Amino acid sequence: MKKLLSLLIMVSLITVMVAGCGKTPERAEPATTEAESSESSETPEAPAAEEAGFAADAVIGVALPWLGTQNWAEADEMFKSKLEAAGFKAIVQHADNKVPTQQQQIESMVQNGAKVIVVGPVDGSQLGGVLEEAAAAGIFIIGYDRLIENTTAIDGVVQFDSIKTGVLQGEALLTGLAAQKGEGPYNIELFGGGPADPNAPNFFKGAMTVLQPKIDDGTIVVVSGQTDFTQAATLDWDNAKAQARMDSLLSGFYSDKEIHGVLCPNDGIARAVITASGQAGQETPVTSGLDAENETVTWIWEDRQYSTIAKPTDTLVSKTIEIIKALQAGNGLPAPDETTDNGMKEVGIYALPPLVVTKENIKEAFANDPGRLELLK
Repeated sequence: MKKLLSLLIMVSLITVMVAGCGKTPERAEPATTEAESSESSETPEAPAAEEAGFAADAVIGVALPWLGTQNWAEADEMFKSKLEAAGFKAIVQHADNKVPTQQQQIESMVQNGAKVIVVGPVDGSQLGGVLEEAAAAGIFIIGYDRLIENTTAIDGVVQFDSIKTGVLQGEALLTGLAAQKGEGPYNIELFGGGPADPNAPNFFKGAMTVLQPKIDDGTIVVVSGQTDFTQAATLDWDNAKAQARMDSLLSGFYSDKEIHGVLCPNDGIARAVITASGQAGQETPVTSGLDAENETVTWIWEDRQYSTIAKPTDTLVSKTIEIIKALQAGNGLPAPDETTDNGMKEVGIYALPPLVVTKENIKEAFANDPGRLELLK
């Protein structure tokens, strides 16, 4: 019995030893002194903040909608030359009026390290996603000539005052009617710009603040009855579409009437309207316009078009680069002239003053523009 009892005790001891050898002991945490605890609870010293601004030779992206009108072609050339003259690396592209193309171009500018992206949107409401990605990467977004809507990823917009532009167009139309068509009432039609361009409804709205009271009192008559922007808009600012609509208006409403004037939102549409009127056997109507394109400058000088609105591209580009230089130097955005709600935030607007141009003031208007002055000889 003693031997059996000894054997059982030995087996038990061996079992305990084997079990102990197979277990990994828990890691003991070292004791922390009161001084160590106090030291570890202090906030680590923050690294020095990066200097404001960015390199003087940084990449600047410019995304333009298209080159289909003179002002956009001028912007393409001027941004390239002026950004490079200022020491920046310029990526200037145009999207041929295609939103997906512009989105891809902006993505490429982000990937190429742009510090600022200037955007003349094809459609001011469809760039939110790609611009928010750019803003998240620390890139400044400056709208050029057109408001960028429904996104917080916009730091400011440089443009000529769009409501004021429309007001001037309406006033010029009334002045021209009185000067060239004698006593009223006057038969007129209304044209608007491309509905994807946020400026277009503002041009129309501004003009109608002048024209609607004259419609109400019978001074002017919109013979077709098409007085809403949706009826008057010209898809894509397409001159051919404008001419086709004018042909239809003339054949449908003016077979036995004279058309005296047409509200035109830009020069290309004005020339299309004038061409259609001539082909229909009408006297040249008084028209408004916009952009002071070379061909229109000549037409005004030759009494073929009554007026345009000058928005010098050089002034617009130079103002944009002035803002970029302020950002580069770390001075932040200059104070805007006004703000507007883009659907998501109040956006600062750097508003430049437009100018009505007629034959009476055309030489004065282009006194500092040798190219356009040359057209007046």
